[in-house]
Amino acid sequence: MKLSRDRVRFGLAVFGLSALAVFLLSACSDSKPSAGSSPSASASSSAPSSSAPIPTASTPSLTPLPTPSQPWPTPKVTGAPADDAPLASRITFAISKQAQIAAGKAATTTVKCPGIDKVETAGQHELTCTVTYAGKSYSGTLTVDAKQYSASYKFTSDSVAIVRAKVVDAVLRTVTDAAKVTCTMDDVAVVKHSDAGIACDVTTTANAVQPYKAQVSGNGQVLVAKA
Repeated sequence: MKLSRDRVRFGLAVFGLSALAVFLLSACSDSKPSAGSSPSASASSSAPSSSAPIPTASTPSLTPLPTPSQPWPTPKVTGAPADDAPLASRITFAISKQAQIAAGKAATTTVKCPGIDKVETAGQHELTCTVTYAGKSYSGTLTVDAKQYSASYKFTSDSVAIVRAKVVDAVLRTVTDAAKVTCTMDDVAVVKHSDAGIACDVTTTANAVQPYKAQVSGNGQVLVAKA
């Protein structure tokens, strides 16, 4: 069968159009992947979930400080004058000794009472004295009743010196579960009997802070109570 030239041309044109259509369909198919092959959908659906509780920090338990088993030791004060020493020397030493015992520790102490050299004269004498204990000073009144062969005296003051260690010791005797004691005072302090007292914070073994007050009497006795 012989094909005319026009028919051959028509056939080639139809074949060319068919090939072009197949190429276009194939290109569209490559540029649009199916939704079922998306990795994000499957990854999100398979992600593990955790419901474990978050741990909470526990309060540490502190070690208690030991409760003193013996009374606060009485300081050993040296330098006592002879029994036949002048009355003024014996009185000033007695005041110095009492100041150190009240404070709770032996330390350098001076007592100055202007006019005390005349107290051996019979009669009543009243003097103002300055006591300096470990560098801390306070004043008081000295009354002397002198007779021909004897004399009596009394020293009074509204202040007293005390060391911090003695105050902490008194707090530990009051608070049995104390793990730490902090008192707002220097190593040596002069306090008045009428004041509010020395403020001390006590950290208990349960890690709680409680306020206390330490009241000091004229003879150095420390009374501790909750603030």
